[in-house]
Parts: sequence; C-alpha cells; structure tokens
Amino acid sequence: MFQVFENVHNLGGKAWGHAVAVDLLNSSSIQDCSIHCFHYQQMFECFFKHILERNSQFASYSKSHKLNKLLEEVIANTSFKTNKTKYRSDLMVITVCAEEYRYNFDIDCQGYLESVDICNQLLTELLDF
Repeated sequence: MFQVFENVHNLGGKAWGHAVAVDLLNSSSIQDCSIHCFHYQQMFECFFKHILERNSQFASYSKSHKLNKLLEEVIANTSFKTNKTKYRSDLMVITVCAEEYRYNFDIDCQGYLESVDICNQLLTELLDF
C-alpha cells in the first residue's frame, strides 16, 4: 500500500521502509509478532507525521509516539476526517505492544493482529486522503 512512498525522502520514505519490513514479516513463518508490531507502529507513526508535515498549517507534529494522539493531531490540523473512536483502542493496543517490544515483554499476538485488521482500515482512509 505504501509503494507510492518508495524513495520519498524523510518521513514518507521511512514509513515505506517499515511497510516493506511488515510485508516481509507477513510472508514469513515467524511466530513472535513483537517485531511485526514494532515496524507496524513505526510505519504508522512516520506516516502520521508525514501527513502532518505535508498537510498541516505549520508543517509540524508533536514528539509523541502514541498513535491515538497523533491521529487526533491529524484530524485537528488537517482536512482529514474520520470517526476516531472507531480506531482509538486499537491504536492504543499497537502503541502498547510496541512499547512492550522495547522491553522484551511477550505480547498477545492474537489481540494485536485483530487491532492490525482494524487499523488497516484507517490506513486505507489515510492513504486515500
């Protein structure tokens, strides 16, 4: 889905790089989904910040790593509109899983993957934007 960002400099390109890693992990037989979560969260974070950098009035974004907070910034500072309550808890799950990855905690892969399915819908909306 991020092919359009291939070789784009800065945040769009970083989102593409993490998307490539996610695609590779999706096609592998790795059972521990924590590395997938790390790249998925980073992909979303870079993409949110890319949107804010390109489409907000001041071309800026917060230093937050919390995806639900970044979605709120995108909605408040750009013309993108969506039902943020539909995605809030799933974005929080992705953020928490990525934080747990950093500390080597086991994560609930089934719950995480269910959140990915929901967040992929948001990703489609954002890419169409």
